Amino acid sequence: MVHKNTTLGEFIIENQSSFLYSSGELSKLINAIRLAAKVVNHEVNKAGLVDIIGNAGDTNIQGEDQQKLDVLANEKFIQTLKNREIVCGIASEEEDHFIRVNSSDNNNQNKYIVLIDPLDGSSNIDVNVSVGTIFSIYRRVTPLGTPVTMEDFLQPGRNQIAAGYVVYGTSTMLVYTTGDGVNGFTLNPALGTFYLSHPNMEFPETGKIYSVNEGNYVHFPQGVKDYIKYCQKEEGDRPYTSRYIGSLVSDFHRNMIKGGIYIYPKSSVAAEGKLRLLYECNPMAFIAEQANGKASDGFRAIMDIVPTQLHQRVPFFCGSRKMVEKAEEFMQVKQ
Repeated sequence: MVHKNTTLGEFIIENQSSFLYSSGELSKLINAIRLAAKVVNHEVNKAGLVDIIGNAGDTNIQGEDQQKLDVLANEKFIQTLKNREIVCGIASEEEDHFIRVNSSDNNNQNKYIVLIDPLDGSSNIDVNVSVGTIFSIYRRVTPLGTPVTMEDFLQPGRNQIAAGYVVYGTSTMLVYTTGDGVNGFTLNPALGTFYLSHPNMEFPETGKIYSVNEGNYVHFPQGVKDYIKYCQKEEGDRPYTSRYIGSLVSDFHRNMIKGGIYIYPKSSVAAEGKLRLLYECNPMAFIAEQANGKASDGFRAIMDIVPTQLHQRVPFFCGSRKMVEKAEEFMQVKQ
């Protein structure tokens, strides 16, 4: 039995037994992510006061401008994970290649890899809109005692053992799952402690919000266009409300609480979609499925996709189960 005054640290310890591999290493790993999130949160909250907003002058592997806070968040998460000597490998959306972590005292005996989007929605930083961090944790598949390889990172989402996100907004929340439901923790900034605020989070079965960048409507597949028209039609409990922040963490978080669907489809200008399978879609799909929601590429479950590239992109339909299923119906009709 957990209570709302339970801290994140207490919750992790109390629930270790529900995790398949209760060695304590995963607890240390979640704690490392918690620590890095607190550091990044501090920087995000003072972004308007010092010279860390704006463009860093570089582009990442995706060809996108890196914001200064992008770079800082990336460094903080990688540094914290390396220092704790828990992981054997890290892949970041901001890095061209994965990073091998060879702990000095255990000869590559660490079992876990982390994939991370250090600062999702960073184009919103300069205008004070919520941004977030997304993380995904797997057990390595190559033998212990050897350096990690690409095979360890190109695992289907079904192999995830934990995933979560941090939303840096009007309050800072860390939401995660280890495959036994989804729980949300809110940071008390005065104490620097995350407290359980949203136990057993679930998507409503259906909702009245659709989140899609309608400015790209002309480029969307016909199935997506037809679904948007369905959402806008005055019939039954429709029209639905359009809400799109442009920060995946924020849009997902709102829809999980209120009920809704998030869509980032492929288009005539982004043939594979925009979102990354490993850093964004898989962790959000794991959370969604654990929260009674659904995530697909319009035709198949996101977590069933076998990755072929570290920075692979896929279309993404995610949210309340019935809404995602309805969108899939439109996609099946107009392929």
